[in-house]
Amino acid sequence: MIREDAYSTLIVSANEKFNQVLASIMSPDEFACETVGNVGEGRRALLERDYDIVIVNTPLPDEFGVNFAIDTGADTNSGVLLCINADLFEEVTDKCEEYGVLTVSKPTSRQIVKQSLKLLEATRRRLHRMEKKTASFEEKLAEIKEINRAKWLLIENLNMSENEAHKYIERTAMDTRRPKIDIAREIIEEYTKP
Repeated sequence: MIREDAYSTLIVSANEKFNQVLASIMSPDEFACETVGNVGEGRRALLERDYDIVIVNTPLPDEFGVNFAIDTGADTNSGVLLCINADLFEEVTDKCEEYGVLTVSKPTSRQIVKQSLKLLEATRRRLHRMEKKTASFEEKLAEIKEINRAKWLLIENLNMSENEAHKYIERTAMDTRRPKIDIAREIIEEYTKP
């Protein structure tokens, strides 16, 4: 059974042996995996949903895969692991680094792949915490904007000063034991009715 907190993982690989090795390393309790065989399918999958981790095994039949990995690193919050042949490793790593794409040279060991996955997990957890903080900050900012809009409606419609409007919202919130945002929304609704 797949746990709800399993890392959603997209594997973009046309190499069946590689896919089998990954399947043996990645426990279904920890990773909810979907495998596609080319870049086109990978791009479609990313349009349909977000993934915690994206693993790209080059080369792929329709494109090499490096640009796909870079685009994924640049445009999503997914942790990206790019598996590349040893002769291209340095050149590709330099190109991918600035986009946060982790590269692994092939052939590789199970241990290196496991370590890379652990690094991606840790990175994804950290990003998730940051996303939550950002969402909370954005919600708070939206509330402040709504409260300010309500203040300006009181100023325009009841000839209050900004300080009086602020105190009115605070006092009403305290007297009714409700959040200021609820009071602000009622004021906005009352004074913006058609």
